[in-house]
Amino acid sequence: MTDPLHAAAATIIDETLVSMRTIVADLGDELANTTPPLPQTNSPYAIVFHCVELTKFWAGSVIGGEQIPRDRAAEFHATGTTAALCDAVDDVRTRVGDWLHIAVTEGVRDRDVRGSTRTADIAEATPQWIVLHILRELAQHLGQLELTRDVLLDAVDTHGG
Repeated sequence: MTDPLHAAAATIIDETLVSMRTIVADLGDELANTTPPLPQTNSPYAIVFHCVELTKFWAGSVIGGEQIPRDRAAEFHATGTTAALCDAVDDVRTRVGDWLHIAVTEGVRDRDVRGSTRTADIAEATPQWIVLHILRELAQHLGQLELTRDVLLDAVDTHGG
């Protein structure tokens, strides 16, 4: 990849996914699948699962043209083992570089893909907009994940688990 913006984006996307992977791995299966007792919150597992899926959707389906199936609504209720989620994170990490290379060399391959609330954006988005959108989403969800982890760990410390 010769474009410095996309090279930087690939690095930051990878760093963000590694941070997410570390958090859920450290929490373990029980806490990673626990939803804090607050309105409109998600479990750490669901947050990271959503991030894997949004990356696969925007980078893999929209940019890469891979037509990766997505059920966005179900992402926020996903559960499973941290080992399986870490494997999913690792898989998407290995694929992002290729997808970003397509963004630089070809642009957007599939503007008709479905699986987002932002259908109008897909029709007009530049590859640069899509990459920055992925970065924004991952960064905001990393912050959400960090706060969720802190709330869950505080509850364990306060109430003895």
